[in-house]
Formats: sequence, C-alpha cells, structure tokens
Amino acid sequence: MHNKVVHRAAKAALHAGLPTLRFNFRGTGKSAGTFAEGIGEKEDVRAALDYLTSRFPGLSVCLIGFSFGALVGLAVGAADPRVFALVGLGVAADSDLSAVLQQVPKPKLFIQGTHDEFGPRAQLEALYDSLPGPKQIHWVEGADHFFAGKLAEVQVVLQDFLVGIVGEGHAI
Repeated sequence: MHNKVVHRAAKAALHAGLPTLRFNFRGTGKSAGTFAEGIGEKEDVRAALDYLTSRFPGLSVCLIGFSFGALVGLAVGAADPRVFALVGLGVAADSDLSAVLQQVPKPKLFIQGTHDEFGPRAQLEALYDSLPGPKQIHWVEGADHFFAGKLAEVQVVLQDFLVGIVGEGHAI
C-alpha cells in the first residue's frame, strides 16, 4: 500500500477524478493474518471491492494491481462484473494470467519495464498477444520491476488510460 508504484497508481486515478482505495494484503505491513498462497489474497481483493462499491454505489471499478497485486487483482477483476477495466503494472509473465484473461472483453492496460526481471519482455508480449481486446501495453524503456526513475511516466500513461475510459462515458 505504501509502495512507490502503488502510490503513483493511486495518484493517477485521483488526478483522473476517480475515487481510489489502496490496501495491504493479509500479513503485509500492519495487516492481520498471514500469507495465504494467493487464495486468501483473492478474498482480500473481493473485500476491498465490496467496501469500495458500497461506498460508491453504482460506479464501475477499474482494478489496478502491481506485481503480486496484479496477479491476484486481475484474476478477481476478470470475473467480477463490478470491475469494468483492468490494469497490470509490473506483471509477472510466467503466471496463469493468460488462462484467466483469455475470454475477458474488459479494457486492459499493461505497463511494464523493459528490464523487469519478473516479467521479461518476450513472455509478457506472448501473454499480451494471447488476450482479446480492447487492450494496450506500454513499455517503460530501461525500467526495472519497480520502475525506478520512471514513475512519472507510469503515472502519466495510467492517468491517460483512465481519463480515456471516463471520456468514453464509463464510470470507474
């Protein structure tokens, strides 16, 4: 929740005029519980969606996740009708996301560093190519997994994507 990438993602959403919610998975930071192999963390995402949609009824949600949060969040968001759009930042390309997102027609954005050690370009391009549209990918040249020195670019690209969706008449 206090990671620089997550902070910039929330800032992009706020600058796009959207309500945001950042949270830690169980056992992270001062959160209660312990790591649950991604299964319990999916419950955490669902609980966050429940809270957000009860606080802002009638709004569709854009689910934005970074690293492990992208893997868990995109899997939940793909199946949840409250989620209109999906964003993965620093996605680990050797995941099962291809199978999870294979039939998902929701708008998708991937932002990835060209030097991301957890999501090599060839693997992420193969994942991206296997997915239906609408979809976008943005490569941050020279960036590692944490987008060191390139967070401003990540924020601008994400904000432009969100403004574009809102501009199309979709609530987020």
